[in-house]
Amino acid sequence: MVTEPNLFEKIEKVLLVPEQGNYYHWDEIRHRTPPEGLTHEEWWAAIKIGRWRNAKQIPLQDKKGLPFQFSVPGAVAQQLHEIDMGAGGRIGMPSPVTNSQIRDQYLVSSLIREAITSSQLEGAVTTREVAKEMIRTARPPRDRSERMILNNYLTMREIITLREKPLTEEMVFHIHRMVTDGTLDKPDAGGRFRRADETVTVEDDTGTIFHHPPKADELPERMAKMCAFANGEPSGNFIHPAIRGMLLHFWLAYDHPFLDGNGRTARAIFYWSMLHHGYWLFEFVSISDILHRAPAKYYSAFLHTETDDNDATYFLVHQAEVIRRAILQLHAYIDRKTKELEESQQLLRGCGNLNHRQIAILGHAMRHPGTIYTIEGHQRSHNTAYDTARRDLLTLAKKDLLSMRKRGKAMVFSAISDLQEKLKRQETNHP
Repeated sequence: MVTEPNLFEKIEKVLLVPEQGNYYHWDEIRHRTPPEGLTHEEWWAAIKIGRWRNAKQIPLQDKKGLPFQFSVPGAVAQQLHEIDMGAGGRIGMPSPVTNSQIRDQYLVSSLIREAITSSQLEGAVTTREVAKEMIRTARPPRDRSERMILNNYLTMREIITLREKPLTEEMVFHIHRMVTDGTLDKPDAGGRFRRADETVTVEDDTGTIFHHPPKADELPERMAKMCAFANGEPSGNFIHPAIRGMLLHFWLAYDHPFLDGNGRTARAIFYWSMLHHGYWLFEFVSISDILHRAPAKYYSAFLHTETDDNDATYFLVHQAEVIRRAILQLHAYIDRKTKELEESQQLLRGCGNLNHRQIAILGHAMRHPGTIYTIEGHQRSHNTAYDTARRDLLTLAKKDLLSMRKRGKAMVFSAISDLQEKLKRQETNHP
């Protein structure tokens, strides 16, 4: 006689199969087909038991004093390995980001991309081309959106210089002041906690409120705990460095300690953490570029964590996938730019000795005719000294590859009208 398995045996079968792929929330589970013999509720109970078995608590607590926790599903563990291999070591890294002569060109481009998309996530409205032109030419921002983007760019450069320092409350305030400079409705709100009389909520474009942050009087203590966590305290349980960075991102966004600029500050702290722990490639990786393409998934990761017993795994699953895609995007970008550089070098063989910065600007000029170049912009694009940038452009003007004129007191440069044809003629005559 075959005995029907009891509920405990059915649940045990579910527990024997670890979650490898999607980390589903109840909102998804209730619409899927449960294992044979289980109701949706019993299936969900089995899933929750399995998750609790492997969960680790972190010092972050919700508004009721209950702790947040996380686990590491198989898919996240694999992505952590790929992050370790792809962002911490140099084996197999594209030569443009390991070559000290040309890496700054890629660094600046990546910082610009992150600055633009991080600002767009927070409501900045401008085109990428206009924003790039502002940063590369050192033009002052014309409006709040452009100011947000410039602030983010300067902050990301600052993060690189802060990578070796421990995280402190003052460093977080410093970062917040930088990302919000000149963009706040209350100018005095930069670099300080929000006050009890300053209401802050997290809501979508329709006004639907997703999150009420903790009370203002709790923020100093919560910030102290966050900084201790960022710096590796307490050290009772090992937490993978990349997970620590992702949890810091979530932590500051959850606490929402500032009147505005919380998202930009949270992402900046994430970058600090990744660089602090030796993931040097994150100088070049742009997570906001990926987040901006699917913002609903970003906000759902926060929401699912808060609505499922403070399970931050939802956020980790989302962020690990974002990081994976961002690293792949970086490799594709560098491959594309490397081909462009090689094509430019081939076309410029007959122009005598030109350095990589001059080759890059001529290549850009051929692809974007009519672009205006300035010494300050060239200096910023290649992270070089003013005199070096000036010499680069003046040499190209002397070779009659760029035209030079005065705009006010400044010198500006642009490609000659027949640049490509001239370069082809010189290549033909080159032995």
